[in-house]
Amino acid sequence: MKKIYVVLMLLAVLFISSQVRAQQTFDSGTGRAQNVFVELYGQGLLFSANYDTRFSNKRDGIGGRVGIGYFAVDGNNLTTIPIGLNYLLGKGRNFFEVGLGATYLSAKLSGDDFFKSDNSDVTGSEIIGTMSFSYRLQPINSGFALRAGFSPIFGNGFFIPYFPNFSLGYTFSGKHK
Repeated sequence: MKKIYVVLMLLAVLFISSQVRAQQTFDSGTGRAQNVFVELYGQGLLFSANYDTRFSNKRDGIGGRVGIGYFAVDGNNLTTIPIGLNYLLGKGRNFFEVGLGATYLSAKLSGDDFFKSDNSDVTGSEIIGTMSFSYRLQPINSGFALRAGFSPIFGNGFFIPYFPNFSLGYTFSGKHK
C-alpha cells in the first residue's frame, strides 16, 4: 500500500513540475489546450471527472491527464484515480489521441456481493494499466469538447482490449495578453 502512494505522489509531482516549466509563448495565437471533462468507462473505469493539458504551448503533441472517480451501490464502492500521458495527432478541431497510463483502484465489497462466493467483506486496492485510442473533437479556442474510442485495460492476469470510452467536457486555451 505504501508503494502505491509513493508512485501516485511521484506521478503527481512530475505532472505539476511539467506545468510549471511550460513556456509562456503560444503557437499561432491559440495557446495550450486544456480540458475538463467527465468520462464514462475509459481510464477511470466507470465514471470519472478529469483535467487534461498539453505540456507545451501547442494544441497537439504530448500532454497528460489526471482524474478521480467514485461509484457506490448497496454498500459496495469503488474509487479510481486515473493518471496518464497522451499524444494528440491532428490539426484544427480534430485529433487522434494515443495514451498510456495507470489507474489506482480502491474497492470495498460487502459480504453479500454477487461476485464473491463467501459472505466476507473485502477491502483492497490495486493499480491497473490503461491505454487510450480515441477521436477527440476539440474547439480551436474554447467550448464544448468530445472524446470517444477505446481504452484497453490490463492487469495481473487480464487484458480487455475493447473497453470503450466516452467523454464530454469543456476546452479552454490558456491565452495570455
